[in-house]
Amino acid sequence: MDDTLFPFTATRAIADIRIGILTIREKEQHGSRGILHWVPRLTQPWHIFQLNAEALADDFALLTSGRNSQPIPSSVQAIAPENIFIEEGAVLQYCVLNASTGPIYIGKGAEVMEGSLIRGPFALCEGATVKLGTKIYGATTVGPYSIVGGEIKNSVLFGYSNKGHDGYLGDSVIGEWCNMGAGTSNSNLKNNAAEVKVWDMRTDRFVPAGTKCGLLMGDYSRSAINTSFNTGTVVGVCCNVFGQGLTPKYIPSFSWGYDNQQKYQLEIALRDIASWKRFKGRTLTDTEIQNIRYIFEKS
Repeated sequence: MDDTLFPFTATRAIADIRIGILTIREKEQHGSRGILHWVPRLTQPWHIFQLNAEALADDFALLTSGRNSQPIPSSVQAIAPENIFIEEGAVLQYCVLNASTGPIYIGKGAEVMEGSLIRGPFALCEGATVKLGTKIYGATTVGPYSIVGGEIKNSVLFGYSNKGHDGYLGDSVIGEWCNMGAGTSNSNLKNNAAEVKVWDMRTDRFVPAGTKCGLLMGDYSRSAINTSFNTGTVVGVCCNVFGQGLTPKYIPSFSWGYDNQQKYQLEIALRDIASWKRFKGRTLTDTEIQNIRYIFEKS
């Protein structure tokens, strides 16, 4: 388990971090600036959303160079359409895409439902969905097969995660296979506009992260309806987040609630993860089980 960009490197190599449209490994495979460029720069987990605008612009240029976008449907109100690229099989109707502030990329088989308002830079990756009336500000990435709704700003969802209902997600990073219950929101700015401090696993203390930092949620974690995440909250791997009032600023891996800090039992956790993966037509692999077991034993 790597604590460098905890909680995200607890379950993946840094090369498999998604920033922009692609993971770092995928960038290198496409001949773009890859591991050597990004690894010295990504030294804290909040750097993922802080550098996402730059990464989106790079990946947009890389993926669209020499190619033609699918036509923008006539019902879509497009601002700066030259900065919009729609892949084959994407579905868009009666939404607003404003690419004057940055490029907008709509991936293969993705869907933007009617009434959505999107301001770039923005990427909706393959098979992902923006639900009815969603409001999205850049720089935001919705990873493959994720579902989003409500209001989102400057956030990265790695993939296969759901924030499908009303509520605010801002200046945040969400891992894979996460689910945010209806009404879940996070604070990204202290009410006195002071510096946000975030839990750092390497030093075992809170460290400064700038004036804006929201939620950093590890893979396989979930929140109950109407959860209110504190400013700069770190949620570990495989947590079931529920309780009264604002969350603590650090919720360790395999937490079951945050009032009594009970532990999520391993076999129950594996059962629940397998259920969520079946929900999106996937299966829990032996490698994943071994990794999850290892994190459980170390937590």
